[in-house]
Amino acid sequence: MTQLESARQNIITPEMHFVAEREDLDPELIRAEVARGRMVIPANVHHLKKNLEPMAIGVASKCKINANIGNSAVTGTVEDELEKLHTAVHLGSDTVMDLSTGGKIDEIRQAIIDASPVPIGTVPIYQIIQNVKDPADITPRMMLDMVEHQAQQGVDYMTIHAGVLQEYLPMTTNRITGIVSRGGSLMGGWMIAHHKQNPWYTHFDELCEIMRKYDVTFSLGDGLRPGCLADANDDAQFAELKTLGELTLKAWEHGCQVMIEGPGHIPMHLVRMNVEKERELCHEAPFYVLGPLVTDIAPGYDHIHQRDRRRHCRRGRGRDVVLRDAEGASRAAEQGRRPPRRDRLQDRRPRRRHRPRPQKCPQPRR
Repeated sequence: MTQLESARQNIITPEMHFVAEREDLDPELIRAEVARGRMVIPANVHHLKKNLEPMAIGVASKCKINANIGNSAVTGTVEDELEKLHTAVHLGSDTVMDLSTGGKIDEIRQAIIDASPVPIGTVPIYQIIQNVKDPADITPRMMLDMVEHQAQQGVDYMTIHAGVLQEYLPMTTNRITGIVSRGGSLMGGWMIAHHKQNPWYTHFDELCEIMRKYDVTFSLGDGLRPGCLADANDDAQFAELKTLGELTLKAWEHGCQVMIEGPGHIPMHLVRMNVEKERELCHEAPFYVLGPLVTDIAPGYDHIHQRDRRRHCRRGRGRDVVLRDAEGASRAAEQGRRPPRRDRLQDRRPRRRHRPRPQKCPQPRR
């Protein structure tokens, strides 16, 4: 029985009690929010048997921070990724995503899950693409098998790009940056090659059964998110968001927990509107805020130029924000430099230095 199914049957699970104590909230409120779908507790049944400390993402709880880690084709070992995990959790990350795309993916992920006290998320299509020579060689069975494989390892939530539909692809042709999501572009290429609908969408019922079996939370991916300000709020973005809302209801029917990813590059004055739009179309499911980047020409200091978008998202009640510089902090630790403390990562305005006002010269008497 999943957390959502338990909540609907008026059962307050041990995980809900744990979350209530952490959030300083009434356990009944936690149960009610989970039952309504406004809160998720990403807790795979296998990860719960290890070091996982349950947490919640939702409008009634505190805003959470996610950190992305993972190796690449040219760098990254098990020890490196465990160091990144330690750094991310030490600096206050509430969840961590393993986005490994290099070698030993299974070994690295299992080590991360075994060591992590926070929920671990993945993007299954990233590992699937490593097992084939051409994205067109991917089959729906390979996709479902990979989801179950990662669920058996203990992954707590997964990004699934099920809202990228065949009929939405022409909407992206006039974009400046096209489809910038890696998962979205992979599914778009697959649909063009096969002239068929997105397998994540057509096999969504089977996918829900796997997710329900292990109580893995859906993180429905924003595969058509805008990659620059000029592409923001176009038909493709909102068409996908509407589809994600429909899939949210279907997942809830299967007893699965859901959160929604988005919105990408968004002008600052439209950030709050995008958060409210997600709440409307996706039935108030928690918003996993990837971005939004409010400028296309920012310097290379992500924690500085993203502070405004975080503030606007919190005003719009976005509930999970991605921390983009955990790997940089890890590199600092590897080089013997002290990683920045949590309070140094907070947004600060430069202090004004006190300058004495110049005194006026006395005017001579006439």
